[in-house]
Amino acid sequence: MLFWYAMIVFFGTYILIASEKVHKTTAALLGAMLMLIVVLEGPLHSNGESDRGRASVTEVIERSLANLQTKSQVQEEINRQYEQSERYVRLDMFARYANFDVIFTLAGMMVLVNILSGTGLFQFIAIKCAKFARGSPTRTMLLLTLSTATLSAFLDNVTTILLVAPVTLLVATELDVPPLPFLMAETIASNIGGTATLIGDPPNLIIGSVANLNFLSFLINLAPFVIVILLLYCFALRGYYHNRMKVRVDRRARIMDLNERDAISDPVILRRGCIVMAFTIFGFLIHGMLHIQPCVVAMSGATAGMLCCRVNIDHTLEKIEWSTLFFFTGLFIVVNGADHAGVMAYFGSLLKFTHSWNPLLVVLLVMWVSGIGAAITNNVSYTAAMVTIIAAFLNQSPAFNGNTETQHLMWWGLALAVCLGGNGTLVGAAANLVTVGIAGKAGIHVGFREYMRYAAPVTLATLIAASIYITGRYLILCR
Repeated sequence: MLFWYAMIVFFGTYILIASEKVHKTTAALLGAMLMLIVVLEGPLHSNGESDRGRASVTEVIERSLANLQTKSQVQEEINRQYEQSERYVRLDMFARYANFDVIFTLAGMMVLVNILSGTGLFQFIAIKCAKFARGSPTRTMLLLTLSTATLSAFLDNVTTILLVAPVTLLVATELDVPPLPFLMAETIASNIGGTATLIGDPPNLIIGSVANLNFLSFLINLAPFVIVILLLYCFALRGYYHNRMKVRVDRRARIMDLNERDAISDPVILRRGCIVMAFTIFGFLIHGMLHIQPCVVAMSGATAGMLCCRVNIDHTLEKIEWSTLFFFTGLFIVVNGADHAGVMAYFGSLLKFTHSWNPLLVVLLVMWVSGIGAAITNNVSYTAAMVTIIAAFLNQSPAFNGNTETQHLMWWGLALAVCLGGNGTLVGAAANLVTVGIAGKAGIHVGFREYMRYAAPVTLATLIAASIYITGRYLILCR
């Protein structure tokens, strides 16, 4: 009975999110409350907690014997696991079931971005790109695309679009060219660029947290591929738009007359904020070696930013995307409720027909299903559910269980699929909806078909490229 209740709540929540009949945050929190009331156990419910502790200790003993540890080491690890189990019992329900590593990483980076956004940095970059291109619309588009992708690798995609898109509209108006191709190129580039790092796109944060993959791992394994497909995308943009957009000489002159330095409203805060951001990114690079969680790095950077830049704290915290953070909180609880009731293990078992398959074929199947699923639903919602299903499957599959290389291949394939698949439709990623909203306020209507006309070919091409990349990795590293 509990299984079917959790199944109904889980799918009902996702259908409600996809339908947009109510705000996605409201839908996620509604599902979370239904899971907390009926399915998930709180600190006052003792049922299952001792079993959880015993199971944890049993697993430790098995792992310890397998690794030929000494008796004293085994006993020490058992004691540590019992202590963690007791601490878990005392946790409140939200602390148990919400992934605060992801939530606080996002919150910390939002604070840093809010500090930098008040300095005019992003407007400076956009105007500088237009002037560097000397008013050429195609070159301006390419530079804005590359800048957006680079920023999105280290900042939240939605925030990057919110900051870059308004200036893009200004540049397009000054050049007297249609702004929609610029906005679409930047949106697609933001999703591509965000694929490169742990913090670049929320799905990567979720995958990294579940699979225990750090910032440097994402940078080494995904960034080179992302750079290649981003450059190919820019070549495609140049080939398509080179003869389609022309600008008069007087319009180019107006762009060249713009002074990008006028966009900088507070050079002191800009300088300090950039230094803090640089140290924060460096912290992400080494957090794996220091065994520090990403959320600690992000919140340390946010604290240092508020301390050094002396900004209005209330104003900075008000600009945090609280609806996004509460959406993640609710979604994690919904997924944990479904997992607790056995729903995720059930879906993981549905993949057992692939147990005799070559691991590469399994990964490619998951990639294409995930790419399409992320485009249809939303890449964040899809990833939150899929990572739990994949984790259950990896423990059941003979080809993946105990094989680190093939497991990592699955996680890298999933990351590429959901991030790149998010470009596929209007609802595939939050940045897509933000762009459409900004365009609508400027009097530019972008419907579902109009969006897909720009994005679907790119999504298909990047997913094919990702499949080739994963195939190459398998042939080189996993055989």
